[in-house]
Amino acid sequence: MAAALSSEQARAEAARAGIHVLPIPTPFLVGRVNLYLIEDEPLTLVDCGPNSGKALDELERALAAHGRRVEDLELIVLTHQHIDHIGLVDVLQRRSGAEVAALDRLVPYLGDYPAAAEADDEFAVALMARHGIPPDVTQALRAVSAAFRGWGAGAPVTRPLVDGGELRLRDRTLQVLHRPGHSPTDTVLWDAERGLLIGGDHLIKHISSNPLVARPLPAPGESAPPLAEAIGPRRPQALRTYLASLEATRALPARIVLAGHGEPVVDHRALIDERARMTERRARKILGLLAGGPLTAYELAQRMWGNVAVTQAYLTLSEVLGHLDLLAREEAVREVERDGVVRFAATGARPAAVVAR
Repeated sequence: MAAALSSEQARAEAARAGIHVLPIPTPFLVGRVNLYLIEDEPLTLVDCGPNSGKALDELERALAAHGRRVEDLELIVLTHQHIDHIGLVDVLQRRSGAEVAALDRLVPYLGDYPAAAEADDEFAVALMARHGIPPDVTQALRAVSAAFRGWGAGAPVTRPLVDGGELRLRDRTLQVLHRPGHSPTDTVLWDAERGLLIGGDHLIKHISSNPLVARPLPAPGESAPPLAEAIGPRRPQALRTYLASLEATRALPARIVLAGHGEPVVDHRALIDERARMTERRARKILGLLAGGPLTAYELAQRMWGNVAVTQAYLTLSEVLGHLDLLAREEAVREVERDGVVRFAATGARPAAVVAR
């Protein structure tokens, strides 16, 4: 078995294949976001960075280092709906006239970004209330989210992508694979000939790709559930979805995963296996915390991480709910609802494994 590449070797191999990483600053804790310039026909940019003058300035300098300008772009591909990946799409599309490609279920979201962002916030507020987050924290987080909207933007999608379909360029064919979990629209691009995966935020080397509980975005022809169902009996189980997506990616013979943040991943199977072990440990810890009696997901988050910053409240809620979903599948926990607030109680069952492999 060939030795894994180093990060430097992986970047160099991608560059020889005509794929250049362009790290662009963001105002978020995650740090820089990786955009990818594909030197091909059409000239393609994967992801856009946040909607800020600083990000645009750095992108223009990064393109110039490769002898290109914004106006040269012919195709913009978006890997998912998060604002650090879509923010400059309107500016770049207007200046270049490039086509915009994105997963089919992301098309309406990008077509009316303000309405989509408002619907996201309504979903999040209702979910937080159901799981015990106090109203003052909920309203503060909604205000933060509204302020963050300016970092995002939408644009008309001219090339909808379908799961399992192909994105054909002159010198390569990229298979489009829907890998939801981190967001409902996570999309990866698989170059089977080169063993290279452009992964967005699906798999990141230095941090876990948080599976956020997000408003359902149905496939074309399907309808979204009403809000009461979307936060209740039909609530998305983001972590379970994400683990299934990771298993599908694990099966790919990928030599290099070009991530949306940080360094390339050069041993994706080992990293996926470690993430599964980490998930198992965390689920066991949460189950132990329920030994003293029923708790809301918010109370569990406080016991896990203390009084986190308001901006992290939804992230930690999603983290806890994801692990509770795994425990519920194994019948180790059950929901107890009272006055519209859900608590989770241990059933006494001790499953041999929580993360199914």
